[in-house]
Amino acid sequence: MLALSTFYLFAVSDLMERLSSMGDLLGYLGLIILALMIVAYLTVRYIPNNYVGVVEKLWSTEGSVTEGSIIAMKGEAGFQAELLRGGLHFGFWRLQYRIHKVPLVTIPQGKIGYVYARDGESLQPSQALARVVPCNNFQDAQGFLGGAEVREGETARGQRGRQRAILREGVYAINPALFVVITEEAVYALRSLQQRQEIENLKQWQQELREAGGFGPIVIGKPQEAPDPLTPGRTITVDTIGIVTVHDGPSLSPGDIIAPPVGTDRNDPNYHNNFQDPEAFLRAGGRRGRQYLPLTDGTYFINRWFAAIEVMPKTVVPIGYVGVVVSYYGRTGRDLSGDAFRHGERVAEGERGVWERPLGPGKYAFNTYAGNIILVPTTNFVLHWITGKSEAHRYDESLRSIDLVTKDAYEPMLPLSVVVHIDYQKAPGVIQRFGDVKKLITQTLDPMLSAFFRDVAHKKTMLELLHQRDSIQSEARAELRRRFNDFDIECVDVLIGKPDTAEAGGKIETLLEQLRLRQLSIEQLETYERQKTAAEKLRLLNEAQAQSNMQTQLTNARVQAQIAESQGEADLARARKQAEQTVVNAEAELARSRRQAEQLVVMADAELARARKQAEQMVVTAEADSQQRMLAGRGEAQKIMQVGLSEAAVLLRKIGSFGDPRLYALSGLAEHLSKSNQPLVPERLFVAGGDGASAGHGQGLFGNLIGLLVAEKSGFHIAENGDATALKEYAERMTRQVMDAIADKNAPVAK
Repeated sequence: MLALSTFYLFAVSDLMERLSSMGDLLGYLGLIILALMIVAYLTVRYIPNNYVGVVEKLWSTEGSVTEGSIIAMKGEAGFQAELLRGGLHFGFWRLQYRIHKVPLVTIPQGKIGYVYARDGESLQPSQALARVVPCNNFQDAQGFLGGAEVREGETARGQRGRQRAILREGVYAINPALFVVITEEAVYALRSLQQRQEIENLKQWQQELREAGGFGPIVIGKPQEAPDPLTPGRTITVDTIGIVTVHDGPSLSPGDIIAPPVGTDRNDPNYHNNFQDPEAFLRAGGRRGRQYLPLTDGTYFINRWFAAIEVMPKTVVPIGYVGVVVSYYGRTGRDLSGDAFRHGERVAEGERGVWERPLGPGKYAFNTYAGNIILVPTTNFVLHWITGKSEAHRYDESLRSIDLVTKDAYEPMLPLSVVVHIDYQKAPGVIQRFGDVKKLITQTLDPMLSAFFRDVAHKKTMLELLHQRDSIQSEARAELRRRFNDFDIECVDVLIGKPDTAEAGGKIETLLEQLRLRQLSIEQLETYERQKTAAEKLRLLNEAQAQSNMQTQLTNARVQAQIAESQGEADLARARKQAEQTVVNAEAELARSRRQAEQLVVMADAELARARKQAEQMVVTAEADSQQRMLAGRGEAQKIMQVGLSEAAVLLRKIGSFGDPRLYALSGLAEHLSKSNQPLVPERLFVAGGDGASAGHGQGLFGNLIGLLVAEKSGFHIAENGDATALKEYAERMTRQVMDAIADKNAPVAK
C-alpha cells in the first residue's frame, strides 16, 4: 500500500506540473481521471473464481461484536458472516475493510471432511459434539449463527466446537473465519486468526482421524482371518461385522453394559440409517457407549468423532454343532426351564440369560460384547480315558486311564472310550447346568466313570476282570445310560480296553503269561483226547470197509452187466438209425449224381460245339497263315535273288572293266591300304644278301600284284580267263529268268 500511495503522489505532482503548462480544460480532465483512479483503487476488489473473500471490517459505526462472539452479524467491526465470491466487488473501502482471499474447500471423491466451529453457542456439559442445524453444509454462516428451524416450530443456533455433521465429496464456499475444515490432505482455516496451540490441536485431530481411517467410509463385509472354533491354533476366513461405540448422547442406565437399538425402522422419522445421521439417533433416544446393533455388509459414511467402529468376524456355527446363546443384554425374562430345574434359568430370545432355542449351523452377525455363543456338538463324539490320547475336539485332552485296585490287590490302568451324544434341543440345558461341554466332562463324567469302574474292580479279581470284560462292558453301558440321562446327555456305547500297568514286565504281565501257559495245557489235553477218539473211529471205519469190499465187487459186477446190456441195446438202436440214415443218404447221393450227370452231358454238348467252332476257325486261320507264309517266302526269295543277281552283275562288270580279276583285286587292296594307318613303305629297310631269284621269290602276293599292275601300265595285256566268261553268261541267263519271273508271278523260279 505504501508503494501505491507513493505512485499516486508522484502522479498528482506530475499532473500539476502539466497543468501549469496546459490549458485549464485538459487540467480538469486529468483531475477527473485521477479522482476516478483513486476511487477505484480504494473501493473495487477482485476475487478469483476458485477463491472466496473473507471480509474483515476494521471499524464501524455499529461498534464491535458482542462479548464471546467472533463473527459480526449486524455490521459490527470484525469478521463478517458473508463471503465475497469470485469477480469484482465495489464499495469495500480499503480504509475500512480488509479482504482475505482463501481457496474453496474441496473434499475428494469418496472422502469425508470434518468441521470445527469457532463461534456459536457453547456446548452443554453432556455434549461431546455440536448439534446439527440447517446451514447448507456450513456455507450459510448467517443461518448457523442466527438460528434455523430444526423441527416444526423449533429453531436452534449452531454451537461452537467439533460438529456432528460431516462434509461429503464436493467443493464448498465456507467461511474459514467461522469454520475450520479438516480433510485428509489439508486443513482449511484463516491463518491470521490461528494461534500455535490451535494449529497443533488441528494437526493432532487430523493425525488421529488419519490413523483411524476416519477420512474414508467404513466398509463392512470384507473377509478376515478368525480363530477356528474347532481347532485351536488354526484360522478360518470369515466375513465381518462392525461394532459401533457412540461417543455422544446420554449415558447408559446403571447396570446396562450395551446401549439398546433405536431408530432402526425405516418408517420411523428418527431413523438414523445405521448411525449415519447422528441427530436422528439422538432424537430417537440413542445412548452413548457400545451399541447392541452391529453394522452388517455395506459401506457407511459415519462421523468418527461421533462413533468408533470395531470390525470383527462374524460368528460361525459349524455343521454338526449348535450354538447356545448366553446373552448379557436384554430385559429380565421368565424362566422357561420349570420349577424342578435348579441349575439356572432359560429365557426366550432377546432376554438376558441362556436362550431356550439354540442357533443352528451358519453365520451370524452376533455382537460378542452383548453375549457369548457356546458350541455344542450334536453328532456322536468319542471321549478317551486313555493317557496320551485325545480326539480333534480336545474335550478329552485332560482325561487319563482310570487307575483300579482289584480284589486280589492288582493295580491296573483301565483304558476306556465312551461314545456320547447331546440332543440339540437339550443343548441349552447342558450349558445352563455345566457352563460348557468341557466342564461337563471334567467335572461330572470323569469322576462318575472313575468311581463306577473302581467299584467294579474292587469286587473282581484280576482274572475275573480280564475274563468278564464283556459282561462288565454291558453292565457299564446300561448303568451309564441311566446316569447320563439325568444330565440331559446320551451314552451311546462304552468300550473297555485291555488293563495294563505303567511299568513293563509287571505282575499283570506275569499273570497273563501263566494264563497263557494254563490255556495252552488245556488246549493240548483237549487235542490229545480228540486225537484218541479219532483213532478209534478210524479203526472201526477200516473194519467196516474190509467187510464191505466183497459186497462192493459183486455189486459192481451186477452194475457192469446191466450197463453192458443197456449199452448193447443202445448200440443196436444206434446201428438201426445209422442204417436208415445211410439209405437216406445213398438215395440223396444217387439223385445228386443223376443231376450232376445231366449237367455234365449238357456241358459236354456245349463244349463239343465250341470245339467244332474252334477247329473250323483254326483251319481257316491255318490256310490263311500258310498262304501268307508262301507269298512272303516267294517275295523274300525273289528279293534276295534280285539283290544277289544285281550285285553279281555289277561285280562282273567291275571285273570286266579291269579285264583281269587280279587287277580288280589289286585295286581293292590298294584302296584298303590307302586307308590303313600303318606305313606302306617302311622308313628303314634292311636287306641282307641273296640272289635275285630268291629275292623275287620272296615278294609274295603283294609283289605279284605290283608286278601285274606295272605290266598292264607298260602295254602288256593279260589273257582273259575262261571261267570269267562262263560266269558272265550265267549271270546274264539268271538276269533274264528273274525278269521273266517278275513279269509272271506264277512261274516257278529256276534253281
